[in-house]
Amino acid sequence: MSALHSADSFLLSLSRAFCSPLAVFIQIQGCVICLTLAIGWAFAAYVRKREINRIEDGIKGGNSFAFLCHDIYELEHSNQVNLPRVSVVMPLKGFGEHNLHNWKSQITSLYGGPIEFLFVVESTEDPAYHAVSQLITEFKCLRASFELLHCGFSTCFPGFTACFSNQGDVDARVIVAGLSTTCSQKIHNQLVGVENMHKDSKYVLFLDDDVRFHPGSIGVLTTEMEKNPEIFIQTGYPLDLPSGTLGSYCIYEYHMPCSMGFATGGKTFFLWGGCMMMHADDFRHDNYGVVSGLRDGGYSDDMTLAAIAGAHKRLITSPPVAVFPHPIASDLTFSRYWNYLRKQTFVLESYISTVNWLMNRALFLTHFYLSWGFVAPYFMAMVHVAAALQIYIKDYSYGETTCTSGGLLLAIWLAICTFTELLSMWNLTRIEVQLCNILSPEAPKLSLDYYNWSMIFVAMLVDNFLYPISAFWSHFSQTINWSGIRYNLKNGKIHKIERNKDKGPEFTDLGGKHLYGKKAATPKASLLGSLGRSLAHWHQPKKYDV
Repeated sequence: MSALHSADSFLLSLSRAFCSPLAVFIQIQGCVICLTLAIGWAFAAYVRKREINRIEDGIKGGNSFAFLCHDIYELEHSNQVNLPRVSVVMPLKGFGEHNLHNWKSQITSLYGGPIEFLFVVESTEDPAYHAVSQLITEFKCLRASFELLHCGFSTCFPGFTACFSNQGDVDARVIVAGLSTTCSQKIHNQLVGVENMHKDSKYVLFLDDDVRFHPGSIGVLTTEMEKNPEIFIQTGYPLDLPSGTLGSYCIYEYHMPCSMGFATGGKTFFLWGGCMMMHADDFRHDNYGVVSGLRDGGYSDDMTLAAIAGAHKRLITSPPVAVFPHPIASDLTFSRYWNYLRKQTFVLESYISTVNWLMNRALFLTHFYLSWGFVAPYFMAMVHVAAALQIYIKDYSYGETTCTSGGLLLAIWLAICTFTELLSMWNLTRIEVQLCNILSPEAPKLSLDYYNWSMIFVAMLVDNFLYPISAFWSHFSQTINWSGIRYNLKNGKIHKIERNKDKGPEFTDLGGKHLYGKKAATPKASLLGSLGRSLAHWHQPKKYDV
């Protein structure tokens, strides 16, 4: 029987230490966190699946437009002419591989009421300006494009003409906002867009340029706002489409817990800045201080508005069908993921009131505790497994090592809970992919086959390990570089903005968009040609465009 080596002795001692009452509590807590996430995702999957069943039942019952609305009679001209006007404000920054596809999905909405699209850029030097300007030039032929759509749709969906009753009222234009001086550039672009929206607009929808919209999404959001005037903000949830890099999977994993808050279709405490519909009058009259709160030192639009909603007890909701494909750049590096994570933790350093500061500190501590509380059990489990293997390989006796099987049993339970968590995550992603395919029948089909679940497990550990580090870094630095602009905070508000093209990054974090110059070519494919190809490939499943 071999004598204990120093390395083996240390490993076995560490395994015994991880069997102490405190260590056992930490490992059981890790199992509880996994199971809690699994239960939350299972409930979210149930809610999404219920919507899928409703749409499929509607189609079987004769409503070919169930992916647009519950009742096909809502598409009649008499109902369409009474729909409220919506202004869609899209702050742009840079131009990348997915932008053109995303913009087309947004401006070809099948919303039947009057609508305008306001693309807001910092300056004409932004690569996005030239790309979107060309797209809008082609968009002037909107009636012809919808006639093309009608020809393709009518073969599958008789009576489709009703959906286009008011499409002649659509307007799209580019607005140059100039440089921000008191808030983030994104917020500045949003506020300039609001200032330029139509005087009769009832609702304003803020969209990020990396969101792919479904044809009926604006109609769904507007219908919910009309049903309940007490809604302050309607939001949605991104279905991240990882590109294969570890960083892209970390981003997918980072967003997944939020899906539990978005899936109920009722009140939610999560607010995603990529999609927010609000009452236009709240901005015209600065109700609840939404304009001043954003303009005067605001860094994060969603966190600021969420704080205002909480302070005034206003309602934030999300329809179950508000899930949108969110493609991630194919060349996303780990350093760009790290900067994205820094931006997410940096929002906890901005606040508009003492109560908001306290809430952010509570979120900071809670996320810190849960993140490392999630990762620590896996480290302990690896020690238990390594110790057990050493005992088996080197034929140590349990009496000689005074090691029990308790540690190995905890590791087995953690493995079971982890498998359950990943299975629940897989099921929710599968259902959301199915839902997106149903809501956008004209688009290339998304597929679950391109998700690497081994990478997702690694991303879970990496993301949760790095989050507290990023949060501490943000807390002590009070500065962040966002799309080539460095923001410095003081007392929770932006007090200094630095722009230096030579020292800043050339690409955005998630979308990999060119930030400066005309490095990105303007779109070669026309809007009409794209729509025609979509119709030609209506029933052909394809990998998503990433």
